[in-house]
Amino acid sequence: MNKNETEYGNTLYLGRILTVVYRIEDGILAAVLTLMIALAVVQILLRNFFGAGFIWGDVLVRILVLWIGLLGAMIATRQNKHISIDLVARYLPKRFDLPVKAVVQLFAAVVCALAAFYSFVFVHAEYYDGGRAFGQVPVWVCEAIMPLAFAVMALRYFMMSLMRFQAVFRPNNGEEPNRRN
Repeated sequence: MNKNETEYGNTLYLGRILTVVYRIEDGILAAVLTLMIALAVVQILLRNFFGAGFIWGDVLVRILVLWIGLLGAMIATRQNKHISIDLVARYLPKRFDLPVKAVVQLFAAVVCALAAFYSFVFVHAEYYDGGRAFGQVPVWVCEAIMPLAFAVMALRYFMMSLMRFQAVFRPNNGEEPNRRN
């Protein structure tokens, strides 16, 4: 093995793992969205043409909306395309862009970490409560996406913040650090 293979081998391996994880996330989002649309259409058709529908259909569609929203937020965070208000950064000199973005992303990481913690507490309480969402499906299973999604977003924001802080303290010609999307 030469130096380049050992030095960059771990980075390439990590990149491949991240690509697989991203594809899994995208696939889950596409599957949940497809299921939600199909279920909603079937419910409409059953109600309009047969005067009936699945008893659990509306509840499941609402749960799938929650899942789609949080999976979409995870993917938006991954691609750094989330909704942001950059009012302060707009009026600051260009040299402050990276430090401000680093602080904002660190703040977002803390907020998401708190949301992950408290949503875990909530889901844990639902687990012990033993409630059912529909049929035999426990409520906590339907809500389990909340702590998972917020934890993933917190981790991503924290990593983006670290990369930006690193760029601030180890300037690379004033460019932002390279990231995999």
